[in-house]
Amino acid sequence: MEFGQITIELVFGFIALFIITKILGKTQITQITTFDFISALVLGELVGNAIFDDEVGISRIIYAVVIWGLLIFILELITQKWSKSRGLLEGKPTIIIQEGKILRESLKKCKLDINQLQHLIRAKGVFSMRELEYAVLETDGTVSILKKAEYENPTKPDLQVNLKKVYIPITIISDGKVIKQNLVEAGFNYNWLEQQLKQQNIFRTEEVLYAEWLEGSGLHVQSF
Repeated sequence: MEFGQITIELVFGFIALFIITKILGKTQITQITTFDFISALVLGELVGNAIFDDEVGISRIIYAVVIWGLLIFILELITQKWSKSRGLLEGKPTIIIQEGKILRESLKKCKLDINQLQHLIRAKGVFSMRELEYAVLETDGTVSILKKAEYENPTKPDLQVNLKKVYIPITIISDGKVIKQNLVEAGFNYNWLEQQLKQQNIFRTEEVLYAEWLEGSGLHVQSF
């Protein structure tokens, strides 16, 4: 009975957390701020402690998760509707390098030392401070950089190269299964796909591990 109860509580806790994270959106993971990090920890702790507490039932787990998730959701709504609240609740980006000079006071304010700054800019592919014109510490702890003109990579207009329209590749087959929605979106049908595969001596879609369509390059196929 004890293991059965833990199993049931784990399943319900998992479902509750899954629903809450879906409601709160992807930014909880991809653009996590200090408060988002704390919120995620608390959600996990609520479920974890409740599962191993004999006096806490499923209803209390769901209640605690829903209330905490609701508080976070309300906070997100506040920051979306009232821009003035964002600085207080989410923090503000801080310029730490300006016109090629490291702003020592900004580093102190952000509790950042030179070694940490070097680590952050190396993650952006920059290994020398002299290459930077500006660097901004974002609210999620990452650094956005702007290089000096002489260190910027040349663009196509700089090289006077003719510009071509860019297309996104569309996955047509994945693990032997045709993705019908993508096939239709690309403007094709099953007959066209079969003809394309036959040209590459493939007679069944089940033989294809991956196939994608790219405008201007045609169909790329990789079989099992």
